[in-house]
Amino acid sequence: MLTLEKVCAGYGRMQILHDIDLRLGEGEIVALVGANGAGKTTTLRTVCGQIRPSAGTVTFDGAPTLGRRPDQLVRDGLVHVPEDRALFGTLTVEENLRMGAWTRTSEQAEKSLAEVYELFPVLAERRTQIAQTFSGGQQQMLAIARALMAGPRLLMLDEPSTGLSPKLTWIMLEAIRRIRDTGVAVLLVEQNAKQALGIADRAYVLESGSTVLEGTGAELAGSPEVRKAYLGL
Repeated sequence: MLTLEKVCAGYGRMQILHDIDLRLGEGEIVALVGANGAGKTTTLRTVCGQIRPSAGTVTFDGAPTLGRRPDQLVRDGLVHVPEDRALFGTLTVEENLRMGAWTRTSEQAEKSLAEVYELFPVLAERRTQIAQTFSGGQQQMLAIARALMAGPRLLMLDEPSTGLSPKLTWIMLEAIRRIRDTGVAVLLVEQNAKQALGIADRAYVLESGSTVLEGTGAELAGSPEVRKAYLGL
C-alpha cells in the first residue's frame, strides 16, 4: 500500500531524511521508532505531502504521491493525525467529527459516526462538549476519531500516547489494534518503543534520518541492540 524508496527530505537546506526505505501492506501496523530527532515525524510529513522529498519516491496505493496535494491524498484514503492533534477547540465533539467527514456523503458520515462512537464511547457520552475542555487523552481519542471519519485506508499516527496516563495509553493501543482489525493499515510513530513494538506487525528503527533496522515487532523487541538503545533494558 505504501512504499518509500531512497527518500531524502528536510526543511530548507537542512536535510533530515537520508535514503529512507519503508514498505507497508494492507491491514498492517507498522511502527517507526527511534530517538528524538531521528526523522520519524518528518517521514510522516513527507508521506502526506506536507514536505516535498528532494530525492527518492513515495508511492501510495500504486501511484506516486508527488503532485498530489494533502487534501487529494485524504480523498484517496491516506489520513495523518499530527502530534499536536489540530482540533477545532471551540467546536463540540460532534462538530469536530463531522468536519472530518468533509470528503464523504451524508450516509457514509452517519455510518462512520456510529463506528467511532462505538470505538470511543466517551465521545458519544460527551458529543455536545467543547473540544478544548477535554483532557489530553480525550482530545487524542477525538483526533483519531475525526481522522477515521474520512474513511482512511491508511492512518498515520504521530505520538498518540504523548502525555497520557498508563491507563489511557493502554486504551489507545487497544483502539489502534481494533482499527487495524477493521482493515485500516496504521503507520505509527511512537516515542515509547516498547509499546509500539508490542502492537506492531512490523517496525523500522530510524537513526539520524536513516532506517538502520527492520523486522517484526517481536524480532526488534527481542533484539539486544534495540533493547539496549531504545527500551532501556
